[in-house]
Amino acid sequence: MPLSQTEREEFLAQPHIGALAVSEGEGRAPLVVPIWYGYTPGGELWVNTELESRKGRAIRAAGRFSLMVQRVVPTIRYVSVEGPVTRIEPGSRDRTQQMAARYLPPDRVAGYVEFELTQMGEHSGIFMRPEHWLSSDLG
Repeated sequence: MPLSQTEREEFLAQPHIGALAVSEGEGRAPLVVPIWYGYTPGGELWVNTELESRKGRAIRAAGRFSLMVQRVVPTIRYVSVEGPVTRIEPGSRDRTQQMAARYLPPDRVAGYVEFELTQMGEHSGIFMRPEHWLSSDLG
């Protein structure tokens, strides 16, 4: 059964691990990778990644991407969104902190932030406006 707009936006706002899919060009299947993401109902979805990574280059070339999140308990439920990149911003400590706090226990956030900022290369925030939604609860 499809989810209502409110249900799908609230589900997407929860800290699931996303499966990001992006075209890598003609003759190729989409690149699909797991990723942390941020979303506020009614707003843009965003991810942090290195622009020179494979997914970063593919997103810049395609100008759009999809993200799917799911759960299997207590019922199978998923939400998939697809849309255009609306902006790309330089990485920031604040955005890295926000993402880490969304996914990690409080005692692990500071260490992760330092690791990302010093060891993982230059990250950027890639923002997407969801245009197309697909959702269901198979309860």
